[in-house]
Amino acid sequence: MDHIPSEAQARHPLDLPAFRAGFDLEITKPITILVGANGSGKSTILEAIAAHCGLALTGGTKNVAHRTAEDELLSRFLRFSWMPKVTQGFFFRAETFFSFVDVIDQLAREGGDAYGPYGGVSMRKRSHGQSFMAVFENRFGSRGIYLMDEPEAALSPQWQVEFLKMLRRLEQRGESQVIIATHSPMIMAYPSASLLEISEAGLAPIEFHNTQHFRMTRSFALNPDGFMAGIMLDAEDEEEREN
Repeated sequence: MDHIPSEAQARHPLDLPAFRAGFDLEITKPITILVGANGSGKSTILEAIAAHCGLALTGGTKNVAHRTAEDELLSRFLRFSWMPKVTQGFFFRAETFFSFVDVIDQLAREGGDAYGPYGGVSMRKRSHGQSFMAVFENRFGSRGIYLMDEPEAALSPQWQVEFLKMLRRLEQRGESQVIIATHSPMIMAYPSASLLEISEAGLAPIEFHNTQHFRMTRSFALNPDGFMAGIMLDAEDEEEREN
């Protein structure tokens, strides 16, 4: 990431602490996982990569991408280098998933086999989690880059296990580059992934057991009653202070 002049730092998303600090994102493994708090910039980084690859920013493949003022601003300061050059891929965004489904349904109404690449039927005829998995299982596999923003959003723990198996199959084929932004401790624990945390200090490797997500989940699992009692007490104290 290039140096950002002070006048540009006032504009979103360059006003995020991680972007002001600057960072280098070196992809060294088939699977890279980005973690961090809400608003830290995980999704912004994925969107910038998707825009550079020509992928649809609301989710999907190439040739239907659109660029926003934020993307144009990011492109001025983010520099990309690929070996080999990325030409195919898919950008999965939980946030805009049903907008993506609407596009596929509209294409199907206009004729052609729009449902073929997604299991043969509209994803609205499946549960939320099943429709997510239909995309993963049918569109992820050929040589390319696969970007996923919160893929766990509609997945139960058991479906997350199936998602991890799918990642393993992708890794074993050796033809895919996968970058995931997630809040799921199960996905973060993927054993051979490069785990990176984005924070006010920028972007840096982190050990899974040191993530806040793992520490909080462990605290809950070891003593759920005590964990919940502490939350309720904190909520009551906050209410008293506000009053």
